[in-house]
Amino acid sequence: MYIPAHFAASPGATQDLLAAPAAANLVTMTSRGILATLLPLVYVPSAGEHGALHGHLARNNPQCSEPPTGEALVILQGADAYISPSWFASKAEHGRVVPTWNYSTAHVYGTLVVHDDPAWLRRHVRQLTELHEARSDRPWSVDDAPERFIEGQLRAIVGIELLITRTEAKTKLSQNRAAADIDGVVAGLRATGQPACAADVDRARREVGDR
Repeated sequence: MYIPAHFAASPGATQDLLAAPAAANLVTMTSRGILATLLPLVYVPSAGEHGALHGHLARNNPQCSEPPTGEALVILQGADAYISPSWFASKAEHGRVVPTWNYSTAHVYGTLVVHDDPAWLRRHVRQLTELHEARSDRPWSVDDAPERFIEGQLRAIVGIELLITRTEAKTKLSQNRAAADIDGVVAGLRATGQPACAADVDRARREVGDR
C-alpha cells in the first residue's frame, strides 16, 4: 500500500479498524487465480503472535477448497467520503484546490487456516452474533433458534482464521491541509450527513497535534 508519512495510521486507528464490527474482503491467490469474498470478521487479539481475524464461508464457496498460494489478504475499510474543494478556506485565498477522497483502510496479511470443527464454528458464530447484537435493544441469540436448525446451518459453513503476520494501515483524513481547511472539511462532512468520517478527521487532527 502506498502510505505517505502524514497518512500513516496511528496504532490506535489501526486497532479500531481491526476491531470494528464490519465486513471485509478476504483475498487469496490460488491455483485458479485470485479469489475474493466479502464476509463479516471478528478480531481476536489473543490469537497467534499478532492476533487473528475469524470468519466463515459457505461450504460451497470455491475459496474453501482452493488453498492459497502464499499469504492471504483481508482488506478492511473504515468510513470514507468525497471531499469538496468548496469546503477549503484556502479556495477563497488562492483557488489552487481540487476534490479528493478521505478514507481509512488496512491491508491485513497472514496465514489462512480452515476450521471444520463444529465446536470451533459454534463458538465463532456465537461470538460474531453477540458482537453485532450488542447494539440491539432486543438482542437475538443463537439459543433462540431450534438446535437442529442451528446444526444444519453450521454444516453449511466452514470457519476461516487469518493468523496475522503484518498489517499496513492508512488514514487519509486531510492531515496535509491547513487548520482552517480541516475545519471546513469537518463542517462539510457533518452538513452532508457523514458524521463518522467527520469524527475520523477530527481525531486524526488531534493525533497529529499530539505527536
